[in-house]
Amino acid sequence: MAGYGNVLDLIGDTPLVRLHKFDTGRCELFAKLESHNPGGSIKDRIGLRMIEAAETAQELAQGGMIVEATAGNTGLGLALAALHKGYRLLLVIPDKMSQEKVFHLRALGVEILMTRSDVGKGHPEYYQDMAKRIAAETPGAYYIDQFSNPANPRTHETWTAPEIWDQMEGRVDAVVCGVGTGGTLTGIGRFMQRVAPDVRMVLADPKGSVLADIVTTGTHGEAGSWLVEGIGEDFVPANCDLRLVSHAYTISDAESLLTARDLLRREGIFGGSSAGTLLAAALRYCREQKSAQRVITLVPDVGSKYLSKMFNDYWLMEQGILTPERKGDLSDLIARRHREGATITIGPDDMLSTALARMKLYDFQQLPVLEGENVVGIIDESDILLTVYGHEERFREPVRRAMSTDRNLASGCRRRRSAADFRQGFRGDRPRSDEIPRAHHPLRSAHLSAPPRAMTLGLP
Repeated sequence: MAGYGNVLDLIGDTPLVRLHKFDTGRCELFAKLESHNPGGSIKDRIGLRMIEAAETAQELAQGGMIVEATAGNTGLGLALAALHKGYRLLLVIPDKMSQEKVFHLRALGVEILMTRSDVGKGHPEYYQDMAKRIAAETPGAYYIDQFSNPANPRTHETWTAPEIWDQMEGRVDAVVCGVGTGGTLTGIGRFMQRVAPDVRMVLADPKGSVLADIVTTGTHGEAGSWLVEGIGEDFVPANCDLRLVSHAYTISDAESLLTARDLLRREGIFGGSSAGTLLAAALRYCREQKSAQRVITLVPDVGSKYLSKMFNDYWLMEQGILTPERKGDLSDLIARRHREGATITIGPDDMLSTALARMKLYDFQQLPVLEGENVVGIIDESDILLTVYGHEERFREPVRRAMSTDRNLASGCRRRRSAADFRQGFRGDRPRSDEIPRAHHPLRSAHLSAPPRAMTLGLP
């Protein structure tokens, strides 16, 4: 077969899969795997089409700058198109986005501004308002504005929806969507209204968003917050036509995230957090039906964007979504238990370079030193610093050369070091830390790129 011209040719024509491992009542439930797009989400479609529309309207200068506010996925779609078309891309993203999305964007060469996720529309640090302001103040910049850009819903009306119709062989009773910008729901809804007016558009909305309330009651209270990324809003976007919606379901974070994990465990489909919201709503809809229907929902993006969050048991415990076994004693305070393989440790005969690399990899400030199952010491950045300064070859020396071994360490009561300790130095052959020039700090200049955090120990 002939090869593709470039990665943009891989966007669309995503697979449709029937789900067999969930209770769908009398209905058949299908999932369209938008996670199979090259950027890993349905937003690849609008990223390409919005740029093409701006080019057609001659609103983008050759080599110009595109500015957008995004939860991450639209940014990745725009980045793929901008990369191949020769545009600069600056994205304003809220600070609740997963690290995987941010790292992916930076790897693509995207300029990123992080802003607050706890403020609403009208606040100067609200991500959409900030992006619009930056574009207005930057000569030659173009604000692509996915929330009101008509190319967004048109993409789904002329591309995504016809794919669904063809794959379902024209037999569709309901489509379950979420709303971030409203483009997917509006575009698919307009297509279905034209070719099959009886098809029901079903809204899956995170708890805290105002959209489901507007559909069911016509009004809404104050918006809350939610962990699910990419869907849910505290206002109705210009591209969102809620008049197309016949049913709406509010889904909690816990139900969303655990359902997405179930989707992987039961069907082997690796979807993101919004996939859990959509699937949970689709399952509710299916189980309520008194007659057989063919229902389709979407897997909007791939789960690999959320490995540090919803697929991390400890993160879910921190959010109160997973609850560890409780014993009713002080051991309940231990967040990560050593016997479960959840702690990060180092051995006394491992090299200092290994200890530092492990701290950096896991973003920790200190590591317990274990010999067998016994705690024999603890090592932190300052121990390594005071050992290797002026002698970088000492990175190859064993951890026992630098670790601290206070007698009360095993009971968890390590002595805190004072400023005087550092001025005097801990061992005679080490320099005083106040003598080390900041610019020549061996850990800062050669090894550490960001300040690490302390770890929570669960040692025996």
